Amino acid sequence: MLPVQITVRDMPSSIALEDHLRKKAMKLSQYFHRINNCKIVIQVPQKHKHQGKLFSVSIDLSVPGKELVVNRKLDEDVYVAIRDAFHALQKQLESYVTKRRGDVKKHEQLMNGYVKKLYADKGYGFIQGSDGSEYYFTPTNVSNTSFAQLELGDIVHFIGVPETEGMQAHRVTRDKNNNL
Repeated sequence: MLPVQITVRDMPSSIALEDHLRKKAMKLSQYFHRINNCKIVIQVPQKHKHQGKLFSVSIDLSVPGKELVVNRKLDEDVYVAIRDAFHALQKQLESYVTKRRGDVKKHEQLMNGYVKKLYADKGYGFIQGSDGSEYYFTPTNVSNTSFAQLELGDIVHFIGVPETEGMQAHRVTRDKNNNL
């Protein structure tokens, strides 16, 4: 059972509000089961003459080796402020869990090559990769320059992707210096 400490300041508390907060806190344990404790503070920090009452929600979540904190999610509706605060905390918790597991986003390897064949009238061409393979590309695969600006022999960078009919070049960009 997750220990949840709830503090309500400058406004009346209710059983329904506290139950709602406990359910939101317990839902966080589906993202990470080793949460040590959760401290929630709801308050009306000051009275705004033009905006009315704004509810402030702060959450401090203790997990092994780290404190995840969300401060000052403000809204005129206390339940909207609570939703926004828990949503922000959920994102932090998911990021923490991903890093803890060692999951690292893998970036595709950028390759080098040159435009070997170009059929501008038919809308496709081929790149000779530095690995010796030939890569097919179309105008939709070209970025940061237009297909029409490419010429035979232009040095390009791209991501090689295996397709059913062979290798295809994605995110083709012309080299600024035009040298490998």
